[in-house]
Amino acid sequence: METKSENRAFGGVQGVYTHASAVCGCDMTFGLYLPPQAERGPVPVLWYLSGLTCTHENAMVKAGAQRFAARHGLALVFPDTSPRGEGVADDGAYDLGQGAGFYVDATESPWAPHFRMWSYIADELPRVIDAAFPIDPERQAITGHSMGGHGALTLAMRHPGRFASVSAFAPIAHPGASDWGRKQFTAYLGPDEASWAHHDATRLMREVGLDAPLLIDQGANDQFLDLLRPADLARAMAERRQSGAFRMQAGYDHSYFFVATFIADHLEFHAAALAG
Repeated sequence: METKSENRAFGGVQGVYTHASAVCGCDMTFGLYLPPQAERGPVPVLWYLSGLTCTHENAMVKAGAQRFAARHGLALVFPDTSPRGEGVADDGAYDLGQGAGFYVDATESPWAPHFRMWSYIADELPRVIDAAFPIDPERQAITGHSMGGHGALTLAMRHPGRFASVSAFAPIAHPGASDWGRKQFTAYLGPDEASWAHHDATRLMREVGLDAPLLIDQGANDQFLDLLRPADLARAMAERRQSGAFRMQAGYDHSYFFVATFIADHLEFHAAALAG
């Protein structure tokens, strides 16, 4: 592992690290914030999955989460959103290829050799971090924004018992019924829609639900509402009688101003679940 940078922040350390990923077949970069409490021993961890076009850096710089992570004694992991580098497939569109991994393991050419973000986030990166940093692997929570909200919800529903709590900001809620999903799933997973089911939060909510506290914030003025389809997920939660909060926030859009406004609520939500 190579240390790219480490900066003091709110009594802790915000680091950026690069490592060789066997799963993705390339070097991968992630951000990790360790609160001051980590100097005394392992701390619980909150995974933050970012959205389309983002790298590890967007949430790390724009969300303003470190202040509240330090207050609550939480580590924050900011993974990248896709493999990158020479020889890694890409596309000219912003919503496919590098920066748009969609947290799936691709099975189709030319994506399959590198685009294995599901296995990277679910298996490889946790092992890398657990081995190198004072993280308590028994106390984990997960959140994400947009495409990252989709990843957080699907990872949590398919790994029952792993995460003490789950939250999302404006998640892509029903990708199997949206152009933010159908396009990418066809490219990465092929045209058989049965193979998409494990990566659709609305379908998973209907079929298996979630075994952890849930908080979702959605901006009512989000310019991408038709692509996100939050009402589909809200209906699935109601039909399943899923415990959780789905908050429609008047006047807010899809930007990091929206995320930064409500990040303190989400950190407090996760801290309470992890403490319990």
